[in-house]
Amino acid sequence: MKVLVCAKRVVDYNVKVRVKSDGSGVDIANVKMSMNPFDEIAVEEAVRLKEKGVVTEVIAVSCGVQQCQETLRTAMAIGADRAILVQTPADGPELQPLAVAKLLKALVDKEQPGLIILGKQAIDDDANQTGQMLAALADLPQATFASKVEVAGDKVDVTREVDGGLETLSLSIPAVITTDLRLNEPRYVTLPNIMKAKKKQLDTFKPEDLGVDVASKLKTLKVSEPPKRSAGIKVPDVATLVAKLKTEAKVI
Repeated sequence: MKVLVCAKRVVDYNVKVRVKSDGSGVDIANVKMSMNPFDEIAVEEAVRLKEKGVVTEVIAVSCGVQQCQETLRTAMAIGADRAILVQTPADGPELQPLAVAKLLKALVDKEQPGLIILGKQAIDDDANQTGQMLAALADLPQATFASKVEVAGDKVDVTREVDGGLETLSLSIPAVITTDLRLNEPRYVTLPNIMKAKKKQLDTFKPEDLGVDVASKLKTLKVSEPPKRSAGIKVPDVATLVAKLKTEAKVI
């Protein structure tokens, strides 16, 4: 069984992002980029399933600019067998969740994987949409926010955290799974594995090769930083506090 696993290139989680002066987006010039942490968990889980013997091949996929190859090499250093990059021009339209889901749907049709594992969301836009859209487009069962994954024959049992505790879903394969933080802890990538990853197969396609239109359906009007919090004040007594809540905060 093949597993298709996604690896998005995002601004590193340790970097404090800056908004462009014209408010059109986030400035990523000369900024450290890395794999989306949730996708790193997805790659780790796919590799663990292969190590258990229930998966025969792990294919890492990324959609975006040429530099996404670096992210895919990281995925192959973790243990993915090969990778596919759907390359878009740097000056092209921003890839939105629906466009990515359509690209993944085309790759699912091409590769016929038994499982498709994605991070539940990307830390750049926090959209939490691609996995669900892919499941709808491909007409596949889905389990989101997975904290445990067990494959048995033609079924996969997924445990997920819900408000009331834990919920276990049994899905028929093929299926789409999105990962939560508590699913696993990704392994440390060693130098020998990084060197081996450089020799692994990496195929590149363009959206038109897959017959997919990635034109933006949404328009970003403005991006701005959160307003700075004003300093607090001290009040001498409860009566003054209540008065300020009535007149200034207007919450009473």
